[in-house]
Amino acid sequence: MNDNEFAVLDELYFVTAYPDLKTKLNLTDKELCETLESLLGKGYIRILFPDQDTEHPYIETAFKTEYQEYFFLATKAGLVVHNSI
Repeated sequence: MNDNEFAVLDELYFVTAYPDLKTKLNLTDKELCETLESLLGKGYIRILFPDQDTEHPYIETAFKTEYQEYFFLATKAGLVVHNSI
């Protein structure tokens, strides 16, 4: 797990909207998008959309254009990895 992934997971213990995540982290949109995709690929986070209670599947093509509208939350697997480092 790289530093960006660790920092993102650190913010996702609770449901967090993309704009809030962006504000808290010192990452560009490109860096944050790539980090989120990496964490999604590993199963460490989940997407919630259109609201904080509805899980949304990761669809790569849609993600590239809609990621700024999503909410994110760490999965149990993501939290276990985050806490073991």
